[in-house]
Amino acid sequence: MMLILCLLPVAAQSDASGAKAGQHGMSAGHDGQHDFDFELGSWNIHLKRLLHPLTGSTTWVEFDGTSVTRKLWDGRAQIEEFETDGPGGHIEGLTLRTINPQTHLWSLYWANSKDGTVVVPQVGQFKDGVGEFYAQDTFNGKPIFVRFIWSKTDTEKPHFEQAFSEDGGKTWEVNWITDQVRVKQ
Repeated sequence: MMLILCLLPVAAQSDASGAKAGQHGMSAGHDGQHDFDFELGSWNIHLKRLLHPLTGSTTWVEFDGTSVTRKLWDGRAQIEEFETDGPGGHIEGLTLRTINPQTHLWSLYWANSKDGTVVVPQVGQFKDGVGEFYAQDTFNGKPIFVRFIWSKTDTEKPHFEQAFSEDGGKTWEVNWITDQVRVKQ
C-alpha cells in the first residue's frame, strides 16, 4: 500500500512475480478464492511509513485511520477503501484484489487519491496463513522489487508489511507497516 512513482512494463512484472509466487506451491484442492476473506469488514488501522526508503533513513512517520473491505464477484475480488491521517499528512487510497481462477494467484492493485493512478499489481498467494506478493518497479529512477507480506490473518489483528529490494531480492527494507483491529459491529 505504497505510493509507487514509476512503473516497469506489466509483462516484466508478471514474469518475475509469477515465478516467485509459483515457488511456494499450492496445496491440492486449494483454489485460494477465499484467502482474503479475513479482510472483509471495517478496520481501525495504524500505519508506520519509512520517510525516505532506500536511503539508510530510520525516520518513520505514523498514521491512524480506517479501512473498509467489500467483496465483489461472489468473493473472487475485493475492494478496500483506506484512509489515514498523521504528522506525515493524509493518505487516502484503495486496493482492488482479484484472483485468477486458473493460476490461483491474487493480483493486488493500489491507487491513491493524490494522482488517481492504479499501479502495476503485486502478484502472489497465501501459504500456511502467510500471503506473499511481488512486483517489479522503479524508485527514484532505480529498478527495485517490491514485496507485500500479509500475516496474522487468522486473528482479529492482521499485519501487513511492504518492503523494497534494490539487489534483486537478496535483502529487503521494510518501509510500510499496517496493523489492523477489526471494528466490532
